[in-house]
Amino acid sequence: MAASDAVMPKRTKVKRKDNPEGRMSLVEHLLEFRDRLIKCAVALIVLSILGWFLFDFVYAHLTAPIEAVAAEKGIDKDKVALNFAGLTSAFSQRVNLAIWVGVILSSPIWLYQAWAYIVPALTRKERRISMAFIGMVMPLFLAGCAFGYWMLPKAVRILLSFTPVNAYNLPEAALYFRFVTRLILVFGMTWVLPVFLVGLIWLGAIPGRSLLRQWRPAIVTIFVISAIVTPTPDPVTMFFMAAPLILLYFAAAIFGVRIDKRRAAAAPEWTHVADDEASPI
Repeated sequence: MAASDAVMPKRTKVKRKDNPEGRMSLVEHLLEFRDRLIKCAVALIVLSILGWFLFDFVYAHLTAPIEAVAAEKGIDKDKVALNFAGLTSAFSQRVNLAIWVGVILSSPIWLYQAWAYIVPALTRKERRISMAFIGMVMPLFLAGCAFGYWMLPKAVRILLSFTPVNAYNLPEAALYFRFVTRLILVFGMTWVLPVFLVGLIWLGAIPGRSLLRQWRPAIVTIFVISAIVTPTPDPVTMFFMAAPLILLYFAAAIFGVRIDKRRAAAAPEWTHVADDEASPI
């Protein structure tokens, strides 16, 4: 077999009017997935390189809580400082922070690529609604990351308060940045969960009224999840994570009820009779 025969064929673009349903063969799906994945990888690499040059800025902001706590309590900076264990530790942390910055900055790109990969299988109305979901996910994700950054000094202050008098607290840089990046990303990811609930309601997987009926176990579940995913053992951080999620949960429930009402109004008359007979007393 010639070398040219082993090369995967290029995907030929077809106009939407010639293929209104967006039908694709298996090979075309794989080529589409490959192209989207390459774009996400290129965006991550480019923005990670940008994160490499923003290291000093990011490092200063992520380590500011430690310096602030030391200044508040009049502690010598030598007693509360990051410890880079090993010759390669500083380089590794710079790479890790650069990739972390690249993930956050490229989130609109890979999220859009995921949406664009699904679009050909959706109708025009479904594409508009799904685009609205994307428009809600991005601000919520970035707002959650910003809220996690706002919570960072409080979490650091609480944890450093347990340091005994006349003791040194020299946290390893790798563990500290793992804690910081996890805290910020966890806040960002949990804030988009209500959007997925609305998506399940829109798909008809769950009724919107069920969110309102199950609000008690939902609140308990939110507090349990917040206690598990928060990297700090204090209840303050758990509460600050759970409180916005509860508000977003009720916002999703109210939005879901509106979706149920619109779906019921557009449904045929015989479905209303069936729903009345099936509804519990």
